[in-house]
Amino acid sequence: MTTRAEPNVVPLCDVLLVLLIIFMVITPMVQKGVDVKLPETTAEQSAAPAGVIVMTLHNNMKVDINQRYMEFDLVQNELRSIYAPRQDKTIFIRADARIPYSRVIELIDLARGAGVEVMGIIPEYFTEEEETGNI
Repeated sequence: MTTRAEPNVVPLCDVLLVLLIIFMVITPMVQKGVDVKLPETTAEQSAAPAGVIVMTLHNNMKVDINQRYMEFDLVQNELRSIYAPRQDKTIFIRADARIPYSRVIELIDLARGAGVEVMGIIPEYFTEEEETGNI
């Protein structure tokens, strides 16, 4: 009579199921990032109300603040001079929806460093003139 040794797989299945449950519980807690829901863009453009600061980021990485153009590096100093005397620390950041979001985040960081407290993001699809900054 020959005896055959067979592995007992029941404990292995139990361990596997426990690991599966642990990963299912931990996975939602590990997710990082910011949930962003951008509004739909339209081709129409509206003029900003008086007193509102609108900062626009163009594809060539030039920035205009209420249609005053400047280099990206000079933005924070300009914003500090604008917001120092103001009570309302609100800005609207307008950018082409095709610009990488990381560049918009850099602009948001510059505005936060300049003392801006409330921000609104306006994604749009710019025309050819607006993309190059030759309005």
